[in-house]
Amino acid sequence: MSEKLKKGIYIMPSLFTCGNISCGCLSVISSINGNFTKAAWLLIFAIAFDMMDGRIARLTKTTSEFGVQLDSLSDLTSFGIAPSIMIYQLVLNSMGKIGQSIAVLFVLCSALRLAKFNIRANDKEVHSFFMGLPTPASAGLLISFVLSYELFIADPGQSLTFKTIPILMKSMPVFFKTMPVVMMLLSLLMVSNVPYISFKKMEFSKPKVFRLLILMVFLIWLIITFPQNIIFIFFTLYAFSGIFTYATKYWKIFKRIYSSKVEKKNNGN
Repeated sequence: MSEKLKKGIYIMPSLFTCGNISCGCLSVISSINGNFTKAAWLLIFAIAFDMMDGRIARLTKTTSEFGVQLDSLSDLTSFGIAPSIMIYQLVLNSMGKIGQSIAVLFVLCSALRLAKFNIRANDKEVHSFFMGLPTPASAGLLISFVLSYELFIADPGQSLTFKTIPILMKSMPVFFKTMPVVMMLLSLLMVSNVPYISFKKMEFSKPKVFRLLILMVFLIWLIITFPQNIIFIFFTLYAFSGIFTYATKYWKIFKRIYSSKVEKKNNGN
């Protein structure tokens, strides 16, 4: 009985990972069919599955090498290939070979980012920071741009498709001009050494769990009530948080070196 239960627990996180990769594949199909709003929401569900599988594996102490590799493959599908195809179909296909190269660059950097993460995961230690922007966060920022389309149309029930792209071009012209640059920046951030905070060390058993629960409920309520706004704000702030931390770190180093030089100069005089 205990052996069956143990096998069932191992299956649980893998089922969520399979939910992640399934949403990614369905998102690709939706993007190919030109239903970009559906493609974006499927990737939101993929992010939710991705957040849950690792947490369940750690809580049930069923982390395994198989789970790490399966999770990595699902992340490449859902947060590398799927958003790249979505933005290519929406924006980059009008740029010819340049658009193709930007889409491929995003996928390649996603793969490199995940490979680097797997190397760090081999030490079996849960780190406080990620090195480089996580793939779900980079995909989330692209998703938020697509979902924000609904804020600029008169008909709230109208989805973003091939037919409604001209409306998007009129209401959000900056979107089409900045998206190639945004994708390249996100690609570089994924393979950089910019530190990003990891939420994996959040312990639900500690005394602060009640306040954390209230915060999570409030955040979920905000996402349900104002999905486009909150998703965009969250992923944008997260992307800039690492850059701010990185810049602050080197600013402090620069100030320390500069102060040391000034002090030596004053002592020499």
